[in-house]
Amino acid sequence: MQLKQTWRWFGPDDPVTLQDILQTGASGIVTALHQIPHGDVWPVEEIEKRKKIIEAAGLTWDVVESVTVHESIKTQTGNYKKYIELYKQTLQNLAACDIKIVTYNFMPVTDWTRTNLDYIMPDGSRALYFNWFDLAVFDMYILKRKNAADDYNDDIIYEAEKKFHQYTQKELDDLKTMILFGLPGEKKITIPEVLDKLDWYKDVDHTALKENLKHFLREISPVADELNIKLAIHPDDPPFDVLGLPRIVSNKDDIDFILSSVPNESNGICFCTGSLGASKYNDLVNIVQSIDTRLHFAHLRNTKRDVHGNFYEADHLNGDTDMYNVVKEILAIQQKVETQIPFRPDHGHVMLDDINKKTNPGYSCIGRMRGLAELRGLMLGISRANNWQ
Repeated sequence: MQLKQTWRWFGPDDPVTLQDILQTGASGIVTALHQIPHGDVWPVEEIEKRKKIIEAAGLTWDVVESVTVHESIKTQTGNYKKYIELYKQTLQNLAACDIKIVTYNFMPVTDWTRTNLDYIMPDGSRALYFNWFDLAVFDMYILKRKNAADDYNDDIIYEAEKKFHQYTQKELDDLKTMILFGLPGEKKITIPEVLDKLDWYKDVDHTALKENLKHFLREISPVADELNIKLAIHPDDPPFDVLGLPRIVSNKDDIDFILSSVPNESNGICFCTGSLGASKYNDLVNIVQSIDTRLHFAHLRNTKRDVHGNFYEADHLNGDTDMYNVVKEILAIQQKVETQIPFRPDHGHVMLDDINKKTNPGYSCIGRMRGLAELRGLMLGISRANNWQ
């Protein structure tokens, strides 16, 4: 059995239309109701409305990405018990609409973080980029987080100070916009809101956040089991602490903790090669082998690091991740389960005609279509070599 080929779509306002997606070779859609505030219940009527739009285009809604976890749940403060119950209701509503894979993450305050959304590659295409020096510029001089310098080494502090004095005000404003960009379709977070939320985490370290995640999963996994829903937690992106906040889904030990602490069948992983691959300490083949059949969804992309740990998003089959052996392991897992594991070509360079179009960062059409084509070819070759149908 082969993996299910899917594509992330941000809804009717996405510059990449469902008709475009149909021409890429993907048959499934990964989407979410981004217009609904974090923590609110997704109504059946809105889920069905989105599902009908997708099916009318000849596609299927295979994965939700994401049902966002409210910050109160992550910190176990305020009305966190209420928000857990609302999350359960959303799972019930999704199951009623026959949507059975739900991706989410447990990253505090910010979601994915990049410092440049238009990093120019040697061939003229544009990629997403993360630079420690620029993150420190934002953290120390724009956000002005208390004691921010304590979280960086001397080299980063020196380079950040130098860059800060070189940057124009526009460059600083652009840096702020890029780091706080968030997800398309969702309300943009402001500096005061970030500082306020950082205060929620003043007493939350890695251990506390792990325990809060375990509590959340022990609450929702039995519900997901009953509904036959697969939960897929997304790794931290990037896989290290950002803005002084603990990140707890960054390596094999973290993933082992999540799977062993809550052994319910529904509790699984969204295996993102880009997120985990940004750390030189992660052995992705070893990690995917340890996840085994609790791999519920896969994001396939590649990154390339420099000596400082800065990284850009490379072509899907080039970079620091051995995509051949990672994909081979995922396909081997697919042979053990009865249903198709969905994957999507995550991110992609802005290239060709897309350079002059409005696109969501990381989610232009042509770059992802190139990635999907390369991955499909790789999968076909691996499958034929192993007699996997």
